[in-house]
Amino acid sequence: MKLDVLKIDGSKSGDSVELSDEIFGIEPNDHVIYLAVKAYLANQRQGTHKTKERNEVRGGGRKPWRQKGRGVARAGTIRSPLWVGGGKIFGPKPRNYRQKLNKKVKSLARKSALSYKAKAEQIFIVEDFNFETPKSKELNAILNALKVSGKKTLILTSVDGENVYKSGRNIEKVNVLEANKASAYEILNSQILLLQKGALEKLESTLN
Repeated sequence: MKLDVLKIDGSKSGDSVELSDEIFGIEPNDHVIYLAVKAYLANQRQGTHKTKERNEVRGGGRKPWRQKGRGVARAGTIRSPLWVGGGKIFGPKPRNYRQKLNKKVKSLARKSALSYKAKAEQIFIVEDFNFETPKSKELNAILNALKVSGKKTLILTSVDGENVYKSGRNIEKVNVLEANKASAYEILNSQILLLQKGALEKLESTLN
């Protein structure tokens, strides 16, 4: 697939790039994408949830009342899970939700996601750009010129894209990542994939 390289003002630069069929033209593997997305979402969980069990709540040092003679149910401690303020039964404990994927599975998932984007014609190639200082206004102007403003956009930059990242983090629906760090989930979770020309080379060298 051949795509025109756009200038930051939205016009064609006269240059074009050929997207590799080995990355952007494969038959997507839905099951591998499912595994990658599931692992990504699981790895976002902190796993710090915690409730107190009966040996951790306050009180309960003695039997609240005598065993017989009161006409009520017997009780041995106010820490019982049946009581208000008692411990929780089988409550959540801190745990690690992390899931591991093999490199080949990750790579295939990313290729599948990129192939879906290519088939849907949601990939734009733009010439390399950077800012001397972070400027959200300038990045917004570029998005408006490319007619992608207001859409959920993933911008993939070359390695030296820190100021572009800082410029985009305040803009709604815009996510900026280095090309070699974008996951299958982040690629699929965007309406527009905006690739810098240098980032495309970085992406292809990483996945090949």
